[in-house]
This record gives sequence, C-alpha cells and structure tokens, in this order.
Amino acid sequence: MIDVAHEAGVSAMTVSNVINGRPGVSAETRLRVLATISKLGYQVNLAARHLRAGRTGAVGLIVPDIDRPYYAQLASRLAKGVEKRGLHLVVERTGGDAERELEAISFGRLRMYDGVVISPLRVDAADLDQLHFETPVVFIGERPVPKTFDHVMMDNVGGARQATQHLLTTGSRRIAVVGGRHDDHVDDMPSLRTRGYRQAHVELGVQVDEQLVVEVESFDPGAGFQAVRRLHESGIAFDGVFALTDAAAMGVLRALADLRVEVPRDVQVIGFDNGKETEFLVPRLSSVEPGNETMADRVLELLEHRVAAARDGGKDAPDPVTTIVTAQLALRESTR
Repeated sequence: MIDVAHEAGVSAMTVSNVINGRPGVSAETRLRVLATISKLGYQVNLAARHLRAGRTGAVGLIVPDIDRPYYAQLASRLAKGVEKRGLHLVVERTGGDAERELEAISFGRLRMYDGVVISPLRVDAADLDQLHFETPVVFIGERPVPKTFDHVMMDNVGGARQATQHLLTTGSRRIAVVGGRHDDHVDDMPSLRTRGYRQAHVELGVQVDEQLVVEVESFDPGAGFQAVRRLHESGIAFDGVFALTDAAAMGVLRALADLRVEVPRDVQVIGFDNGKETEFLVPRLSSVEPGNETMADRVLELLEHRVAAARDGGKDAPDPVTTIVTAQLALRESTR
C-alpha cells in the first residue's frame, strides 16, 4: 500500500479509502490511485482473492438510479436470472455521479461480488482504460467502454429512427422530441436517440424545426409534462411527440389530456423502453422495445462465462465482445 501511495502521490490512508470504496476522495484522485493499483499489480489481500474467485454468492448491479421504471425492471429481470443460478442480486445506486461511480468499482467494493454488471453515466472509456478488474464485469448502456470489456447495449439510434419514421409515415409532420439534444455528437442516451430522430427526418425528406427539440434535465413524468406545457404556452405547433423514455411519455400524455388534445387523433405519442406500465396508460402507450429480455439474457450469459473463467484461474477466458441488441416497435393506442 505504501508503494501505491508513493507512486500516486497520496497518503496511505487515501489509498485505503479508495480500495475500500469510502467517500471523501475526489474523482480525479480516486482514478489516479485506481490506475496506479492496476499499474503496480497491487493485490489487496489473500481473503479478497478468495472472494474474487467467485465464492460470495452475489452479483452486483451498479446503476445511476433505482426510481426510474427502466432500471427497476432491469433489476427485476437480472434478479430472476441470477436466482435461477443459485445467486442473489445486489443493487447499488451511483446517482450518475463520477466520484460515486468510481467508488462503486473500487477493489474493496467489487470483491463483495462474484461478478458485476455496470451501467456508467459519467466515467468515460479513457478512465476505464487505465483500470484492471479482477472481479468479472459486464458493462451495459450507451457510454463507450474499452474493447477489453464485455459490453451489452441497445440500438438507441435505430430504435429512435424507427419510432420517428412511424410517426412521419402515419401523418405527423411536426414531431417534438422530448429530451432531445440540439448537439447530438456525444454518445449518451439523449444524443443517440436524437440522432435517430434526425436520421428519420432526413431519410423521409422532412425538415426538423429546432424549436421542437425540447431539452430536459431529467426523463421522468414531470419533465415530459413540463415540456408539453412549454411548447403549448410558446405557441409552437406539433402533431407528434417522441419522448425519449416511457416515463417522460407518461407526463406527455397527462399534459395533452389536461389541454384537451386527443391522442392519437390530434397528436401521436411514442415512448422508448417498452416498460410494463405502457399497457395501463390511457391511451395505451406505443413504445420502442429495445430487446429488454434479450439484453438481460446476454448480460447473464457473458457474466457466467467470465465468472467460470475466473474460478478456473483465468484459463480459457473468452475474448471480450460488444453486443448491440436490435430494437423494434411495440405499437398501441397512442399512435395511428
């Protein structure tokens, strides 16, 4: 530990805090210490190695939030899968904060699990490229990760393009994208889905009115509700709404109902995620089905292979793979 502290230019106490995932260390310092540990090949202790060998009986799921329906339903799908394998799932929430994401992937925290599924929101590929995990990990989500890791992701661009194409080909011409981005050159969820929205317009020869790209800070029902209210109060006409999440679409439907706008006669609405709640809204919500069950199955398959290889001392470990699951539309009453 002293060697790590000297190399990283920090105290031994700071190294201990980083190893054990304790708070109070900046993201920059935490990353420097983790990278130094990987560089020096520092081993925490023998007990930790036994735990990392796959004897904890737990699989970790590290996600930004647990109050959004998407993450709650993802946890449920993964829990069912790991329970069939005689394990149990533990969920950690990072709040989408870079420091807390780095805390969650510290050696002291990861050694509590046989394997870990990670959905990063702030830590980028360059940061992860400096790290080495002895605990088997599989990444999910839109953020790019180094090719040295398994990564399972949905087709955000393709799904958004399908949703927008459907609205355009069924008569909508002024489609508001709730949660969209004016600058969509970042590989995060809202940017990727906005990219698909724009591609559909280009392919069908329809101009995008930038006033219809409504940026929001969150993707919950309140954000969708307020986005529609702002459009209405600004006098911006629209005859379709593509909400980047089903949760935001719920707020969109409520706002349109309050304004006495009929869906789908006057305004079509489509969401993204195809959560269980879509069947029970009024009207039933059309949505992009990103392959939820397929993604969960693939994540568990990859993790199972990694855990088995780790128990065998790393022999016959499969090459890391990136899996993009195909999206399709689940059409219901909110579209024509």
